[in-house]
Amino acid sequence: MSSSNTNFLYTSDPGLILGFHGCEKSVRNAVVSGRKMLKASENEYDWLGCGFYFWQNNYDRTLEFAKNPPGKKKYKHPSVLGAILSLGNCLDLMDAKYIKSLKISYETLEQTAAIEGKQLPRNKNPKGVNNSKDRVLRALDCYVIESIHKAMQAQATYPFDSTRGAFVEGVPIYKNAGFNEKTHIQICIRNPNCIKGFFIPRQEVKWP
Repeated sequence: MSSSNTNFLYTSDPGLILGFHGCEKSVRNAVVSGRKMLKASENEYDWLGCGFYFWQNNYDRTLEFAKNPPGKKKYKHPSVLGAILSLGNCLDLMDAKYIKSLKISYETLEQTAAIEGKQLPRNKNPKGVNNSKDRVLRALDCYVIESIHKAMQAQATYPFDSTRGAFVEGVPIYKNAGFNEKTHIQICIRNPNCIKGFFIPRQEVKWP
């Protein structure tokens, strides 16, 4: 069988995983109690398209985000909401199969834009941030990912429940390092049913 065959069954995480979401303490408590639900993000510059965002198994990075959210948003009591997630049918951008799909999607959009005399969105930094390579406003990536979802919907294909990506972010942790200070794995849940439950993270206790 050819190694390029894409009909294998191993293109999503088969078990439950932990995700963390940075938010205001009152929001965390309301979601855990069941009094309210998180609001899906629908910004045109979202890194993985529209959905509910979580850092995969990364409490410290999530708390850092809550204490220093982007833009003008500030949390009076920054907190971390824990979630138990199933990726389901995942557009996993750490999987070669889906990396290729993303590339093909971009090339198709690029060709269409050229024919129509239009320009694709760009990944860029906010105004006043000129020295960062991160380009945190990722309108192009969001556009390409959302185009995949729209194409699947138009074809009546079973939709992706989630999207996952690894991001090398921040400055190298030492000279010539292959590791950066803010590198993380991010998850965007599109299907709310993939969120199996919420919890307030607890601290480790000494045992035995």
